[in-house]
Amino acid sequence: MLPKERREWIEKQLITQGKVDIEELSQQLNVSTMTIRRDLALLEREGKIVRTHGGAIHPRALIQETPYSTKKEKNIKWKQAIARKAVEFIPENANIILDSGTTTFEVAKLIKDREDLTVVTNDIKIAAELMESQLKVIVTGGELQNQVGTLYGWPTQELLKNIRADLFFLGAHAVDVISGVTAPTFEKSLIKKMMIQAAEVTWLLADSSKFNQKAFSLVCPLSELEGIVTDDGLNQEDQHQYSEHTNLIIVHA
Repeated sequence: MLPKERREWIEKQLITQGKVDIEELSQQLNVSTMTIRRDLALLEREGKIVRTHGGAIHPRALIQETPYSTKKEKNIKWKQAIARKAVEFIPENANIILDSGTTTFEVAKLIKDREDLTVVTNDIKIAAELMESQLKVIVTGGELQNQVGTLYGWPTQELLKNIRADLFFLGAHAVDVISGVTAPTFEKSLIKKMMIQAAEVTWLLADSSKFNQKAFSLVCPLSELEGIVTDDGLNQEDQHQYSEHTNLIIVHA
């Protein structure tokens, strides 16, 4: 099979399956994994695929924004277990930032009986959850993203430029060994970047369904994180790969 024919065959596999694996392609096409990697690199430069750790996906497979009502009960046991571990990192009298998201919402539920924290958030669901608490709660302001509950825009950015926090719990749309943490839009990734810059320490809270995925806009490489808290749905091979780049904590639902 000629190189052009091989790449066309790989494209067809991506269209029908949505993703491909380097090792499997190597066996199916009877060529080296290095040859497959070169093919994938060329196809990515042509905009026909998006490379991932160990393979590639079709551009349509990039993670998109999900409405709050769709994701709030998804993997809820994992999210609750992740949140229980995350609150162990919060010292007394801390200033913390809670990113928008359903896992960080579970953190908010666990800290609302405390009285010693200042919480900054760009999530109206989190703010509402903490409304009856004794915590000091600061809402970033900004434009509301309908169906999601996130605040963004220049008012959000202005507040984040002028605060300093001890700890930031980052939510993720997608996490990948090579691409790092990514978000569906420039606006979302910018706010997350500014939250990272405003905090001394950043922990990523992400259930295992978010891993080996890519979204459109870079938030940060894994090396910028203090660590990741995730669940045991992440397989052993992936656990090893991610732990080479950051501190990885696995929890059990």
